[in-house]
Amino acid sequence: MSKKIITIVLIILLVIVCLAVLRRHRLNKISASKISTTTSQSTSTANNSGLSAGDYDYAIKVGNLSRKYLLHVPANYDQKNNNALILAFHGGLGNAEMMAENYGWKEKSDQEGFVVAFPNGASRLPSGKLATWNAGNCCGYATQSQSNDTAFVKAVILDIKSKINIKNVFATGMSNGGMFSHRLACEMADTFSAIAAVSGTNNFDGCNPVKPISIMHIHGLEDDHVLFNGGCGPKCIVGSETQFVSVPKTISDWVEKNKCNKSPQKNELNDNVYCDLYTGCSNNIQIKLCVVKDGGHSWPGATKEPNPLEKRAPSQSLNANDEMWDFFKESL
Repeated sequence: MSKKIITIVLIILLVIVCLAVLRRHRLNKISASKISTTTSQSTSTANNSGLSAGDYDYAIKVGNLSRKYLLHVPANYDQKNNNALILAFHGGLGNAEMMAENYGWKEKSDQEGFVVAFPNGASRLPSGKLATWNAGNCCGYATQSQSNDTAFVKAVILDIKSKINIKNVFATGMSNGGMFSHRLACEMADTFSAIAAVSGTNNFDGCNPVKPISIMHIHGLEDDHVLFNGGCGPKCIVGSETQFVSVPKTISDWVEKNKCNKSPQKNELNDNVYCDLYTGCSNNIQIKLCVVKDGGHSWPGATKEPNPLEKRAPSQSLNANDEMWDFFKESL
């Protein structure tokens, strides 16, 4: 083979190699651009510069599971100051959207300037609907599957704190969500400043909080699901596997744990509502019980009952959100 032919072959091979290198470089550049965009989208809301006002839908990994939560940032949120965060937990067989749209927390957030999040419970369904919370002895799929909902809550709080500036964290919930709020007070008293439950008593065995924590409980005297004096009522569906702890025992247990005065200050708010406030507790925390005489298994003050199985309209004798926020502010 002549030197001329060899030279031509070498040139052709060199051109082929160069083209391959250029093609690989171009593909890597495109791939890097995609990764950078994904990372940028992820980190643009994962810093302490704050989020703009609005509603957000997030999914986070907890173990091998993808769990979701909704987040509402009010228009008057000031990211330069330490702000309060409320986690609002839906009832059994509910979901985050139901809690966000029907219980008035986004409106209260806009009025007062706190951030509110709506985590979604454990569900057999890919949609996340018909979800429950593992509150100990209740309820449904979450308890049966031993869902680690406490780990999920810890992950939600860390995720939110990576996005916005938060100092005080509070929990509230309806029914099974209220029961789960009690469990969080038992297991995460060093994280939450206070909790407030509606229609869901403390059904978590072995409750041993690491520090005193303020507790508020609101319950309808005519609740036919979670009976005021204990047990699963005639309309009890979720949680029928257990006999619910009574309201009086739930309160007396918290009074005992927090070393409060056993004689409460009584306050008649109106003909249908009275509140018992227990003071003199360790670390100056408080225990408060509000009883709605004309209240059933629903959220007092809500404009409508989101559960289609619950035909009874919520009592308007008390605005639960107003009472809770006033209670929470004592811990700020």
